[in-house]
Amino acid sequence: MDIVIVSGISGAGKSRVAAALEDLGFYCVDNMPLSMMPKFAELCLATQGRYERVALVTDIRALENIEELFKTFDEMREMGCALKMLYVEAEPDTIIRRYKETRRRHPLDESGSKLSDAVSKEMAMLAPIREKADEVIDTTGLTLSKLQRKLNKLFMEEDDQKAFNITVKSFGFKHGLPVEADILFDVRFMPNPFYIDDLKRKTGLEDIVKDYVFGFEQSNKFLNKLYDMLDFLIPYFIEEGRRHFVICIGCTGGRHRSPAMVEALTEYLEEQGYPVDCIHRDIEKE
Repeated sequence: MDIVIVSGISGAGKSRVAAALEDLGFYCVDNMPLSMMPKFAELCLATQGRYERVALVTDIRALENIEELFKTFDEMREMGCALKMLYVEAEPDTIIRRYKETRRRHPLDESGSKLSDAVSKEMAMLAPIREKADEVIDTTGLTLSKLQRKLNKLFMEEDDQKAFNITVKSFGFKHGLPVEADILFDVRFMPNPFYIDDLKRKTGLEDIVKDYVFGFEQSNKFLNKLYDMLDFLIPYFIEEGRRHFVICIGCTGGRHRSPAMVEALTEYLEEQGYPVDCIHRDIEKE
């Protein structure tokens, strides 16, 4: 079982880190008392795989004895847990500004009037943890998306990338645009089978229609360019922490050209190893 201990300066963004780790499949617990950590790890191990990746967030309120913390971590390692420490920090001016903006009180500033002293005191108290941390993230000037990318690089596994799900949907423009589209393509430039008597009542799922659609050079050129574009884009979407991507392809009625194109794209993406849902929204509509 993998356990990530998230610690660091109050106001540096530990809660945001926890939320990002949840997106990566971690089971997260915030502010767990030190004495409960080994028992919690024991319970997770007893589930035999249900909780394979766990993140425990702890802050200065739970760290009465730093040496006791390290002993607890050693105990959890002896139980068979692969434990890493992630320390989250930011520049003192940034921490102070964040507290003033949120009007929250720092846990070491009981009077509410000595914020800068409290920040300095906490940094000194947590210095031993920072020194032993496996990874340190400074959130000063770090946007949420950049934080996500950092965590993805640190903790994303191959299975996480496989969890990226793609929906490929055909539709007809005359029936309205799909509002869920992340990226949309218009294939009305292709010759329309609707005007061929033998094809008018058929759909893009049938070979005779597919053969017609891809019997034109522009259709194949478009499809190959689409492959190249998605080969370039998808890894970056995964790196950004996206879990779902909706590709919509439309023609006039959503019955011939776009279904044929969606079928070909679905087959290609499945060959690349992505889980793909194929939907033909308007294929039965007149």
